[in-house]
Amino acid sequence: MAIRTIRNYGDELLRKKSRVVDEINPRILLLIKDMEETMYNSKGIGLAAPQVGTLKRIIVIDVGDGPMALINPEILEMQGSNISNEGCLSIPGVQKNVERPEKVTVKAINEKAEEIIINGEGLLARALCHEIDHLDGILFVDKAIDDEEK
Repeated sequence: MAIRTIRNYGDELLRKKSRVVDEINPRILLLIKDMEETMYNSKGIGLAAPQVGTLKRIIVIDVGDGPMALINPEILEMQGSNISNEGCLSIPGVQKNVERPEKVTVKAINEKAEEIIINGEGLLARALCHEIDHLDGILFVDKAIDDEEK
């Protein structure tokens, strides 16, 4: 396992759409472990593969319940609305208010190649949306609500 370099705002790779993972092999499993180690080392709660320079549809999240790795995640359902402050490991020192769903249902594949469904609320819902956005080249600052609209 290794701590990988996190790409920063302005890096064109962060604006690209990630590719679907077709096979879970040792390289993918190593990438997931490296992403978890990198996320913890940076004191984050989520990290997407493009942030460490890999255009694969993989995210890792830990909002305090232990790490979860999601491969090819997709949002199936969104409910409610919540405006809260967000930051991003790729945009250090910047925090902005972003409107996100209060609840989300996400379908993904886990490290054992099993399809899983995650029902996220609150911070977990926010982290899921934030990290899945990264897979489509969307950054939280793109969705930030201007100070005047608070």
